[in-house]
Amino acid sequence: MLDIIRPGIQTTVQDLGRHGYRHLGVAQCGAMDGPALWLANRLVNNAANLAGLEMVAGPIEIRFERAAWFALTGADFAATLDGQAVHSGWRNHSAVGQVLKLHGAKAGMRAYLAVDGGIAVAEILGGRATDIQAKFGGFKGRALKAGDQLPLGPTSHLERRIGAWQAEWSPQVRVLPGPEFEQFSPDARATFFEHAWTISAQSNRMAYRLEGPVLTRNVSGELLSHGVLPGVVQVPSNGQPIVLLADSQTTGGYPRIAVVIEADLWKFAQAPAGRKIHFVETDLDGACAAREEWRHNRYRFELSAYGNHG
Repeated sequence: MLDIIRPGIQTTVQDLGRHGYRHLGVAQCGAMDGPALWLANRLVNNAANLAGLEMVAGPIEIRFERAAWFALTGADFAATLDGQAVHSGWRNHSAVGQVLKLHGAKAGMRAYLAVDGGIAVAEILGGRATDIQAKFGGFKGRALKAGDQLPLGPTSHLERRIGAWQAEWSPQVRVLPGPEFEQFSPDARATFFEHAWTISAQSNRMAYRLEGPVLTRNVSGELLSHGVLPGVVQVPSNGQPIVLLADSQTTGGYPRIAVVIEADLWKFAQAPAGRKIHFVETDLDGACAAREEWRHNRYRFELSAYGNHG
């Protein structure tokens, strides 16, 4: 059991999201920085899709009500366990009653906590992610509050601390041209890639709004509603791009100028308001190569950490 003493701001139970239900209007949800949660789970020998905590802002205090192995990944929240420093990207052990404190992000924006056995909330529609908009999943379909107690799965028999390299954030975000890319003026298409876009304070788990020069569309008239998914970059009538993220709606009618590749989507999770990003055009081969690079690094980590030579 995890006892939530201080929840911080919008700490939620998340896994890697719900898949296969968008045609029914069900959002994907799940960790904004999926690779960070994946790494935290693997550090404590969990299956990749077990639930952990996504934490956005501190201070946060959590008491372990059983002995546990745990890992923190993502943003560095200057964490301590009973006053002793806990480093991000490492497997650590807690005795019964010890308190984990996360003071706030020193770099990045979202931290992830995985505990051996996972957070054992009920699975709904194939996942344990919190859907804040629809108010289901996770723990009571909401962000955590002081006094909440989260059940844990069976403990693992681990013996030593291990650590892992974490991806380094950069402002370059690779994208594929979207279905309506050619509907924008040549100047707008050039500006999209040449300009540094600022993340607006009006951003959340559904979408990040970007601020910069106005992107002009050459084609008049509204589009029919169409399917959208995390990573789609829409441009509404004000000409300011919107990047859809984990909690995004399943349909939309704004023109889609680009789509962020899967390998770079996590970067938005770790970018606070005011940070600038640059879009970099790639193609399908580039997107597939980036995905294969991630899979290779993941496999290399598991070989190193667990001696799995199968």
